[in-house]
Amino acid sequence: MIEVVPPDKRVCERCGRMDVWSEREQKWVVADADGEPQHGRPHCLHEWDINGSYNPVPE
Repeated sequence: MIEVVPPDKRVCERCGRMDVWSEREQKWVVADADGEPQHGRPHCLHEWDINGSYNPVPE
C-alpha cells in the first residue's frame, strides 16, 4: 500500500499569502510569521506553489 503525504504548507506565488494545514481544524489556515498573519492581498486569485515538482509519495 502506498502512503500519500499531502503538503503541510503553501505559499501564493502572486501575493505571498502563506497557509498551513491545521490537523485540529482539518483545513488550511493563514500562517503567522513573526506574530503577524500572512494574509497576502484580499482579492488575489491565489496561485499556490504546489505544482508538478511536489511529490506526495515518500521515497
